[in-house]
Amino acid sequence: MKQHSVRTFKSADHLPRASQLAWKIAEVAADPVAVESDVVEMLGNRIIDNAAVAAASVARRPVVSARAQAEAHPFQPGATVFGLTRSQRISPEWAAWANGVAVRELDFHDTFLAADYSHPGDNIPPVLAVAQHCGLTGTDLVRGLAAAYEIQVDLVKGICLHEHKIDHIAHLGPSAAAGIGALLGLPSETIYQAVQQALHVTTTTRQSRKGEISSWKAYAPAFAGKMAIESVDRAMRGEGAPSPAYEGEDGFIAWLLGGPSAEYTVPLPEKGEAKRAILDTYTKEHSAEYQSQALIDLARRLGPKIGDLSKIESIVIHTSHHTHYVIGTGANDPQKMDPKASRETLDHSIMYIFAVALEDGGWHHERSYAPERAGRETTIALWRKISTVEDPAWTRRYHSHDPKEKAFGGRVVVKLKGGSVISEEIALADTHPLGARPFRRPDYIRKFRNLAEGVIAAAEQDRFIATVERLVSLKAGELTDLTFAVDPKLLGTTSTHGIFTGATPPPSRSSAPPAIDKGD
Repeated sequence: MKQHSVRTFKSADHLPRASQLAWKIAEVAADPVAVESDVVEMLGNRIIDNAAVAAASVARRPVVSARAQAEAHPFQPGATVFGLTRSQRISPEWAAWANGVAVRELDFHDTFLAADYSHPGDNIPPVLAVAQHCGLTGTDLVRGLAAAYEIQVDLVKGICLHEHKIDHIAHLGPSAAAGIGALLGLPSETIYQAVQQALHVTTTTRQSRKGEISSWKAYAPAFAGKMAIESVDRAMRGEGAPSPAYEGEDGFIAWLLGGPSAEYTVPLPEKGEAKRAILDTYTKEHSAEYQSQALIDLARRLGPKIGDLSKIESIVIHTSHHTHYVIGTGANDPQKMDPKASRETLDHSIMYIFAVALEDGGWHHERSYAPERAGRETTIALWRKISTVEDPAWTRRYHSHDPKEKAFGGRVVVKLKGGSVISEEIALADTHPLGARPFRRPDYIRKFRNLAEGVIAAAEQDRFIATVERLVSLKAGELTDLTFAVDPKLLGTTSTHGIFTGATPPPSRSSAPPAIDKGD
């Protein structure tokens, strides 16, 4: 890996393209290095993981709404959408929109945390949608996804967004655009323009994850994927983008991040170096913010040791800066202690999560968030006894570049009535690659089967898994099999009415392929 310094330059100080981060990203994406077998294996795991969480969310209101919007944009050849039959094709940017919401809705898929944080699996819906629309192969798909994961992880390692209250989808737009460029075998010039355009239009504030968190938390990554597709399409038509997007005098770093004096260091593979960043990422066993994964595991172990939870006087979670200020009491969000808060808000309250995990001895993606569960009197009483504090040692471990030291957990101190204290700590979730029981292919399949139970017919589950198992050998046209259909009765309905609901249908779109075509 080569370390690249990134900072602001005045317009008068012309910065050559070769020195710009967007160009360097484009060159990595355009480098046709082979995808190694363990990376292919993990890409298959994450395709299964995305489908699993999409199955669990397929009838939830935000997903139903996004799918309804997508269905207003039929297109040929098009892409497929989770829940619909494979014969029903949607314009790729809208398919990516619907699938992206389904994948993110439950906050239950893969994660990577470093200088910033991300869900790299958010790259899969847009890259896959374009691959399906363009009739590409499994080999093409893994090339594109390996590049998208690489750029996502490298940006997250080098540039912190959340300290400046910029949402992490600002790294997702560029990574998805780069992945689509790699998928299509586009030249560096085209990818360069698309990366800059995607960055420019996907930079938003973190209010989507603050205060009264709404369903936009699930839509935001889908929006970035949709914009990435449109950015590549526009660049393929010969159009340019704001440049230099990262280093410009009025650009991303100068006004939205650290300012003209700030300097960032982004690692990127050298020419000919394999793209292996996906192997640094990890998935979730529990449907909750990643910083809560290890603490849920710890709560499962602590519960029996504590015994009667009514004897708890206080619980203090000593943890990293990020956990304390984003999902802990350091956020100063009263909503995080509100039994009537939305699911999205409770998902970002470690106080609530730890209380429920202690009481229930585990976590469930639906039952743990149910209004009646959040409103239980014993839970509220326990919830309000829990607080967090930042511990510099855990903050240092959170930001460590040494995988053996890096940690996302904390130390929990439980004070009982009468003065006795129980204290335990955990560094990593059990299913982390370095955890007690790392996820392997059978674990991903088990997660898929569990979440698909009662949603996807057994034969359809078998067909989907068999398709993933032969990922690199999939031929042109077979990528549309990387989705699943469900009984229409299970898809749910939405009470909202959009522009196209019950109104005159929009003008039909041309059936000719858009500019995203491997021949361009």
